[in-house]
This record gives sequence, structure tokens and C-alpha cells, in this order.
Amino acid sequence: MKSHIRASSAFAVAVTSRFDFLSEEYATLFAESSASAFQHPMWLDAIYQKLVLQLKVDPLIVTVRDAINSHLVMVLPLVRRRYRGLRTIEFADLGVSDYVAPVASDAAVEMVAADPFTCKRINAVLKPYDILRIRKLRSPSMAIQRLFGATECSEMSMGAYAVPLNSDYATWRSGNISASYCKELDKKSRQLHRKGQVAFDRLTDAASIEATFQKMREYRRQRFDTGDLLQDPLYFDFYLDVAIRGQATLSRVYSVSMDGVPIAGAMSLSHKGSLLIILTGFDHDSYKSRSLGSLLFEMIAKHAISIGDRELDFTIGDEPYKVLFGAQKSPIYQILRFGSISGALAGAAVQRASWIKGIAHRFAG
Repeated sequence: MKSHIRASSAFAVAVTSRFDFLSEEYATLFAESSASAFQHPMWLDAIYQKLVLQLKVDPLIVTVRDAINSHLVMVLPLVRRRYRGLRTIEFADLGVSDYVAPVASDAAVEMVAADPFTCKRINAVLKPYDILRIRKLRSPSMAIQRLFGATECSEMSMGAYAVPLNSDYATWRSGNISASYCKELDKKSRQLHRKGQVAFDRLTDAASIEATFQKMREYRRQRFDTGDLLQDPLYFDFYLDVAIRGQATLSRVYSVSMDGVPIAGAMSLSHKGSLLIILTGFDHDSYKSRSLGSLLFEMIAKHAISIGDRELDFTIGDEPYKVLFGAQKSPIYQILRFGSISGALAGAAVQRASWIKGIAHRFAG
């Protein structure tokens, strides 16, 4: 179902609950955009087809086209959902995406944001809402703020971590991992290989990918009491679908096996020379003294360098292990805009709670 807003500017704005993210026009737009792997056609297709409907959130997809020739200029993949009775609009993240962005080139974002009429139309098709919450932005872009009529952009408490790669693994390793940690990893690797036949593989067939995913779920169940998305059949199916369908274009699944049995696995996304690690699982109980997780990351880095990747992205989260591999922290931003008194009051309560929590933490111990 689609409703159009008439434009008297260079752009026509529309909102729809259905959009073909696997279409040629979206593929062309994405290829020319500055969006991340989490706005890839296959990723968004899986989010809207597998998660949005099952989680009972409403798709809210905004398109911006050239008013003369209908050429697709921008897509905002959003959803509308309720939090404690509040009508909330956010990017189609649903807990699985680490970065969000308008799907458009930087130049197109600037052009659209510079047109007050178009910005007003974008905000008109979003209403009504109590809270507009755009989280996980990689830039505090003023243009993106103007798109959503926001006047404030704040840094989130967590950051993202990535490390550049170069063409020679040994050089990269010595330049980004400390000599002492290299020595420790070499020792752990020798210990691991003494236990049996160790193999590291990039998986390309559906059966092997699914077998590794099953093991990853099993190993993560041992480590996480609650909150692990891979234990939820809905999310397990989402990740597995992208891993299998996208193995030639988007996803990359790795496995470490011992005597033919997977003992560690990782799912990553490949985009414009960057490899984003988004999901890992390893047999911590059986190999707790072998630093299996770190050895897995090292193997992935070596493979990424061998095929020409330029960056290893550990994505969002302040886990200490990322720094051990030379990853540098970069800030992540969010935009909040309130569309009602209820939304503003809720936002003030959250900010006050965060302030109190910060004061308590400061004086604790």
C-alpha cells in the first residue's frame, strides 16, 4: 500500500509498507550510496521479510525520487513500533544491524537535505509518532539531522572498532598486535594443533554453513544465560538465510574444526573492502585455556588480507579484545526527536535516569 505526497520541488516523496529491496533500481542506488553492509539489498530484504512481520512492527519505507523522471534518489528503511505504549519510529535495525544510514550518495543526501520543502514532506509522511529515534549513525551529519527535522545529535555510550589491513599479513600482525600477545597467540596455536587435526575454512555450501551455525548456537548457549539472539528460532533463521543466500555477494562464514567437528565459527559481512564480523561462537568449555576466540579472529584477519580486504571491522561494542588486534574506537551517534508531549516526557525521564546512573557510577567505590 502506497501513498504519495505531491512535490513542487525537485523531489517527490512517498511512503510505502512494501518495497522490493532486491530490485535492480535499489541495487543501483545501494551501489552508488554511502550506506553500510546493513543496508545491502539482501540484508534489508531479510529484515522486512523475516523479522518485521513476525515481530509485529509496521514497515515504514520512505522513498525520494526525482520529480521529473522518477529516478530513485534515496530510501529511508524505517519501521514504526510501540515501546510501552509510545509510538516510535526508527531504522529497520531490530537488534541485528550495527550501522544505519540513508541509502543515497553523500551528494544526494546533501541535495535532499538542502531542500526545505522535501524535508517537510519527509517529516509529514512520518507522522504521527511520539519518538523518532535514529541510532547507530557513523556520522553526526547535519544533513541527516535536517532530513528528520532534528536539532540535536548526541554520541552514544558505545563505540565501533575497526583496524586497517594491508597487503602483507606478517607486517600487519607485527604492526597491530603487540609482540607479547603475538607470542601468546603462537603458543596457544601450537597447543591447539597438538590436540588434533585443526582446519580453518571459509564455507560456501549450505549444509556446512548450517552445521556450523548449529554448533555456534550450541556454544553460545553455554556462555550466555539470556539475550542471545541466536537462540531465538526467528533470528537464527534470519542469520542463516542471509549467510546462505548471500555467501557469493554479502556474507562470509568461517569455521575452525577439530578432527572434522566445528569448534568455532563466525559470520561476517563483506562490503567495499571492509569485512564486518557480526556473529561468533566457539567451544569455550573444551578450549577455555586455548584463546580460541582470539585465534579465530587472527585466522580471519589472515584470510581477509589474502583476498585483498582493506579493513577488519569488529563493529559496535566496547569489548577489550578488539583493541588487542589494533582496532581503534570511533564514535557512534543518535538522533532523537519528539512528536508529542508524551514522547518528550518519556525522553526527559530517560535522560534523567541516565544522569542519575552516571552520578551513582562516579561515586561507587
